[in-house]
Amino acid sequence: MSSLFALWSVVAFLTEVPSGALADAWSRRRLYALGELLTAAGYACWLIWPSYLGFALGFVFWGLGGSLGSGALEALVYEELEAAGRAGDYPRILGRSGTVAILAMLCATLLAAPAWQVGGYLLVGTASIAIKTLGGLLALRLPEHRRTAGDDEEPGYVAALTSGVREVARNRAVGWAVLVAGLLPGFSALDEYLPLLARDLGTPTAGVPLLFAVTALAMAGGSALAGRYAAAGTRALVTAVTAAALLLAGGALSRHPAGMVAVSAAFGLLEFATVLAGTRLQRRVTGPARATVLSVAGFASEVFAVGLYAFFAVDAPLPLLMALCGVPLALTAVAARRGSAP
Repeated sequence: MSSLFALWSVVAFLTEVPSGALADAWSRRRLYALGELLTAAGYACWLIWPSYLGFALGFVFWGLGGSLGSGALEALVYEELEAAGRAGDYPRILGRSGTVAILAMLCATLLAAPAWQVGGYLLVGTASIAIKTLGGLLALRLPEHRRTAGDDEEPGYVAALTSGVREVARNRAVGWAVLVAGLLPGFSALDEYLPLLARDLGTPTAGVPLLFAVTALAMAGGSALAGRYAAAGTRALVTAVTAAALLLAGGALSRHPAGMVAVSAAFGLLEFATVLAGTRLQRRVTGPARATVLSVAGFASEVFAVGLYAFFAVDAPLPLLMALCGVPLALTAVAARRGSAP
């Protein structure tokens, strides 16, 4: 199992930034759709070839599909809105899409067990393939008015890759925005440990799913509210991240199940801040390689998430480890403030 997860991560790491450059040089809409279809193919491998090699191939497809879509969709949406004179609507649309995604995952989690009882892995796998395939087909209906590779106004692959990496490295404002926009989604890896944290805080087993649902609803709410407060910019971002750090540490150290409410609120604020950080990064990108820049942030997020997983391998009480994560979260707030200058 660990080797399969490692394979998944390595594929994502190796293809994250190159796929962003491909999105800048080709069609972002088609690349995102291709990523969805590759992920569906990965799920199909698990059903058709239920062996180690079959699962390995499925994880390769999934890792590649995820990296193809990372940055491409966000860049497509932002530039289409900007071309229509509606760039200010981006945080509202991004927040709403995040809310829908979180609620969809919550519903899928609740439906997984009864679906498996009715139709086994075949039903669950087939439904997963169908949803991903539908997502890819719907993506092809998105508008895309930008010129694609071969036209003089758009860079080729190597030029897009070079331009995007150079903008991150040389533009101080973009570099700080990439750092913050990369770190904040990485903290979402902590939700893997929330059921264990709830148990350590004294929550009965039957109550763990309910508290996890509270966290999911808080995240959905934070994402939905981000568009309303996007005008506050860096101030709202720094305040949200700082408050999230305090609530995460305080809730984890509370030694009572009620502390999970504070932890849930922290995750809601984290989702809120993630939308604001993504919006700020979009507004600071000035070059033609927007998807490449966003992919650099995605790469940073994945690397940081793996670092968190390694940190939680330390032999120490889980509440203490969770509380200590408030320290890098607070430092992220400092980075967000330091990078506020254009």
